[in-house]
Amino acid sequence: MDVRTEAAIMSLWPAAYSRPLVSIVCLTFNHRDFIGEAIDGFLRQETDFPFEIVINDDASTDGTRDILQAYAQRYPRLIRLILQQENQYAQGKPYGMPVFQQARGDYIAYCEGDDYWTDPRKLQLQVDFLENNRDYVLAFHASYAFNSQGIVNPLRFAGRDHYDRSQTELKQALPLSTLTACFRNVLRGLPPELETAALMDIVWWSLLGAHGKGKFMAEIRPAAYRVHEGGIFSMRASQKRLQMDLHTQYCLANYYYRLGEHDLHVFFLRQVLGLSLSSIPPRQKLKALAQALSNLLLNVGRRLVPKRVTY
Repeated sequence: MDVRTEAAIMSLWPAAYSRPLVSIVCLTFNHRDFIGEAIDGFLRQETDFPFEIVINDDASTDGTRDILQAYAQRYPRLIRLILQQENQYAQGKPYGMPVFQQARGDYIAYCEGDDYWTDPRKLQLQVDFLENNRDYVLAFHASYAFNSQGIVNPLRFAGRDHYDRSQTELKQALPLSTLTACFRNVLRGLPPELETAALMDIVWWSLLGAHGKGKFMAEIRPAAYRVHEGGIFSMRASQKRLQMDLHTQYCLANYYYRLGEHDLHVFFLRQVLGLSLSSIPPRQKLKALAQALSNLLLNVGRRLVPKRVTY
């Protein structure tokens, strides 16, 4: 389907709206070969409400910025560019949240510049649901993973994310496909414990859990998650991904400890323990478990030995 002109897109929107109802937030860096497909997916959305497209370019060096500026010239009332002069991710600064704070919509729909949406009804269906169900803060749907050879995973997470989330399950940051999420614009900043978290999308879901539940929408066609060498997470070595996950879970454990939410604090500590064990090579893992068992038996033995009474 061809991408419509700006006038054709906006002709479906009531004139009464003074600002966008949805902000599409796109983060991009060196996505020259992919960013056009992502933006076209945004522009193909068929809605009866206004949306804006906010694209943050993290100081790309491959010509991505030229493509962005060409699109912004063609769609000046729809596309808003944030052009970083220095790479923020390399400096360890949180990604996403600073851009969310510039979003004008009541809802944020997220998609990075190397992924894309396939269903032009996506935003309409998600927003209709959230407008009519105030106890939900987030709506999401399925996605598939692909690379230059084709589809490598027809259902990301093997479909394990295809169910609704309670508030507790959102707070537990259980996996869902980030590029499919549409959520209420309620995130105002990061608690200090979470500012250095490596996997920021996990943090977002956990924070959103304080505001409502999550809805999985099977009726929306799966979005396309691209696996390539430039991906922030998908192409990292498994050990590095494990470290990023472990650090994020540790940050969340500290956050919920400060809040006094004991069950969530313990949940994330267990995640940290499990990931820590996963990072240990099998031979060392057996040695560590044997040492832990030995220490446990020694402590139990000391407690069972009666204390010597002296006079």
